[in-house]
Amino acid sequence: MSREKAEKWAKHWTDSMVSTAHARLDPKTARPTADFTDCTGQNGETADDGRFTLSYSVRGTLPRSAHAGAVTDIKDTLKGNGFDIQTFVVNEDTEPANVVDAKHPEDQQFVSVGSVSKDLLVFIVSTPCLLPPEVDQQQF
Repeated sequence: MSREKAEKWAKHWTDSMVSTAHARLDPKTARPTADFTDCTGQNGETADDGRFTLSYSVRGTLPRSAHAGAVTDIKDTLKGNGFDIQTFVVNEDTEPANVVDAKHPEDQQFVSVGSVSKDLLVFIVSTPCLLPPEVDQQQF
């Protein structure tokens, strides 16, 4: 997958989660970020074939009183889409409050949603190592 396609894919996932949460992307707080990094192998090796991982995040506004319901709705949607739920916490008054972390068992993408402040949720999508199209995979 190309970097451009991976970023569009990650944006699609975060947009979907924002919609499920009924949150709003406020330009003052949304600040989408796409961080690409080189893949590192089991023995610390780094390939020269363009492999990469992507961590994409965006912040959405939603009243704190709605965070628990939003995180629960996202958890249910992710579970329905075959994700394994790794962390699920709903607690309006203490930290960490209102968090769901999930990983897809086949595709290995990771998603996370959590309260970051009074009226903000962060929505994160991370990819496994991806190889750009039409590139021969380097062997170690």
